[in-house]
Amino acid sequence: MASIHVGNLGEFLREQRRSARLSLRQLADAAGVSNPYLSQIERGLRKPSAEILQQLAKALRISAETLYVQAGILDERRSDGADGMAVHTAILTDPAISERQKQVLLQIYDSFRKENARDDAGGQAEEEQTNGDAPRPGAATGEGDAKPASDRGRTP
Repeated sequence: MASIHVGNLGEFLREQRRSARLSLRQLADAAGVSNPYLSQIERGLRKPSAEILQQLAKALRISAETLYVQAGILDERRSDGADGMAVHTAILTDPAISERQKQVLLQIYDSFRKENARDDAGGQAEEEQTNGDAPRPGAATGEGDAKPASDRGRTP
């Protein structure tokens, strides 16, 4: 398990709370934690458990995984790559868009990534099947310059 970087987590939580336009008290109530405890987390004085992080994520309407990564409990997913997590974080921390808009953007982004991963996997499988022996253009389709013998010499 990685060590917890509470300073970064506290700053991140504060930014998320502010972008959600919630007071410290409102977030504490929504997450089911005490106001002083949440304040200590934001100031980097306390290390919250994974369960508390999950409650905070739910109250902020962000993924618990994002908070786990910020807390150093979870490494960034390799399947998403660092760029994927950076995009998620950028969307989630943008104060100019609403929480609903953030969720929609994340869903669209994730669907595009999944679609592209499927396309990449399909393209690689197709490449492996042909093994570089692609048919020459027109050979398999009957296209090309050759005309059947019965059509030679005739004009259309």
